Amino acid sequence: MEPGSAVGIQRRLDDLLGHLPAGVVVHGPDGRIRSANPMACTLLGQDAAQLIGSAASADAWRLVRTNRTPMRAEQFPVNLVLRTRRKVAQRIVGICGAGPEPLRWLICNAYPEFDRAGQLAQVVVCFTDCTALKRAKQRLQKSEQRLRLALRGSLDAPWDHDLVSGEIYFSRRWWSMLGYRPDSIAADPGVWMKLAHPDDRAALDTFMHDLYATDLTRYSVELRLRHRDGHYVPVLSRGLVLRDRHGRPLRVSGTNTDLSERKLAERRIYEAAYFDHLTGLPNRRLLIEELDKALARAARSGQHGALLLLDLDNFKLLNDTLGHELGDALLRQVAGRLRGALRHSDTLARLGGDEFVIVLEQLGAAEGAAVNETSHVAEQLLSALGEPYALSGRTLLSTPSIGIVLFDGATGDIDTLLRQADLAMYGAKAGGRNTARFFDPGMQTAADRQLALEGALRDGLAQGEFVLFCQPQFDSAGGLVGAEVLVRWRRADGELVGPDAFIGLAEAAGLIAPLGRHVLEQSCGALARWRADATLGALKLAVNVSVHQLRSAEFPDQVARILADTGAPPRRLCLELTESVFAEDAAAIIGRMHALRRHGVEFSLDDFGTGYSSLSYLKRFPLAALKIDRSFVHDVHLDPDAAPIVEAIIALARALKLDIVAEGVENEAQRRFLVAEGCPTLQGYLLGRPMPIEAFERRYGGAGRANH
Repeated sequence: MEPGSAVGIQRRLDDLLGHLPAGVVVHGPDGRIRSANPMACTLLGQDAAQLIGSAASADAWRLVRTNRTPMRAEQFPVNLVLRTRRKVAQRIVGICGAGPEPLRWLICNAYPEFDRAGQLAQVVVCFTDCTALKRAKQRLQKSEQRLRLALRGSLDAPWDHDLVSGEIYFSRRWWSMLGYRPDSIAADPGVWMKLAHPDDRAALDTFMHDLYATDLTRYSVELRLRHRDGHYVPVLSRGLVLRDRHGRPLRVSGTNTDLSERKLAERRIYEAAYFDHLTGLPNRRLLIEELDKALARAARSGQHGALLLLDLDNFKLLNDTLGHELGDALLRQVAGRLRGALRHSDTLARLGGDEFVIVLEQLGAAEGAAVNETSHVAEQLLSALGEPYALSGRTLLSTPSIGIVLFDGATGDIDTLLRQADLAMYGAKAGGRNTARFFDPGMQTAADRQLALEGALRDGLAQGEFVLFCQPQFDSAGGLVGAEVLVRWRRADGELVGPDAFIGLAEAAGLIAPLGRHVLEQSCGALARWRADATLGALKLAVNVSVHQLRSAEFPDQVARILADTGAPPRRLCLELTESVFAEDAAAIIGRMHALRRHGVEFSLDDFGTGYSSLSYLKRFPLAALKIDRSFVHDVHLDPDAAPIVEAIIALARALKLDIVAEGVENEAQRRFLVAEGCPTLQGYLLGRPMPIEAFERRYGGAGRANH
């Protein structure tokens, strides 16, 4: 048989079809399969005997029979895709094999053949298995979909630059982040430099240098890009650099992240940590950092600086009487005025409460010049803060006291400077307020002495060194009617210290409450002892009470417990208050006083006429007596202006049905005047000096009173 014979050619064709990695099926004009190569049987899951003679898809065959023009893809049937004439149609279709076989994807090519009469002779269908390709495509589509969704929900803006072709891609998010439309600016590498903040262009230059001069593969650059409306958006640009095997950069890809919210959060955290929320000024923490830098600069330059500690005079009284809201408004206005009076280079901070700190630098190498410059600034501050304040419809005045300490970076640390400025500030208050004082070493010596005294005061209180003295009180006929308790400090060395030397210190050190409790316990113990004495048992004992004690809601219960524990008669106890109590929370103080009045305790108002006297207060407070201050009694027989005041106080007490006591009676002329005006009770050196309570009991109790 000749190799070129029809049989030889058919054999070679069959051999070729047998090894062909594609399936080939030949359909006759009746639609039945005439032949199928081995790969077709494998792909279709049937052997040749099953396939040959089986019918083709009716839909596919009808299209082949009736169409003579090229068909569109959407017209193709599901299982096979055919085209008329010699046009080759191609589409991915799914053919499900028999049984549990998984879905397989085949690419089919249909070739219809026609005879000379134009009738369909046969159709050759070739198909190959593209399942792996299809599944890879599906995975790619899913991956692309996930990436698209992730980017849609992300604040990051992708971009890509092909350094070889020059093609650059900015995502829509990249443009919208800056407020632009994608077509509003040319997408070229120069847009980075065009939109970058001038201060950030150096960072971009550095990145471009590293891109070509180093082996950089990852990058992260933080910069600001100009938004369409003019402000700058903080952006973190980071990504990868693709390089060839020689290290040359081929591609740069990355994302831009909008840092606006993070920067805002960081700013809020910073402000909360370093700035006062009320005034917006730096707080103590930031002040310490800035002051430390100022000291270092002064040490390097040899220039003097100054620290000014400013405290508002009587701010607590204003805050307590007019309310904290008004006090806060005043502090904000003070901060505003201080800003206006200082240079931008000066440091201004709120230390806390009503205290402000100013740090001045570059005041000159000579101390005298620094003092003059600082004094000039202090005068400006006093003037600025001395102007009236308009607060909620009120016009108020508030003045400052300023303590000043110079520094040159070589003397003292921060704590020392603040302590010295504090001492100078208190020196300014002691000097009359609304003034400024420079620190001098004598202040530190006095402060050290005060600190030692405070320690001794604590020890003395713990060791019972505070003893009671009594000063008698007499009626106009000379009869003993009462006494006032006075506390003295008998120190371990025998020195006897008067209350003027330690009461203020006890209040500042927080010791006035335990000291007051000690005095009250000893006084009630004395009243309990006096009950059996005919003379002493009839006396009223006046005990001074600090406003600090009255602030405590526990004070009425404390007094009641002391009375119960000692057995003292409450009606014989008279608590003396000063007029400073009127500056407190009146409703709370009155409530505590009424609670004690229900136990029988009486109240007397000491030093009447020297403080916050008010007829409305006298009416509201449950008082039993008024005490005329010694400053009015001293010149009552000499000064024609003093006598009417005393007369008015006595008349007022009578009208309000209050007892009245005149203290400071030191000569006979004063006594005669007071008796003539009808003052019922007198107290003073003329009648009896303060003495230890034991001596008072011996002198006036029992047989002792007969010798008086």
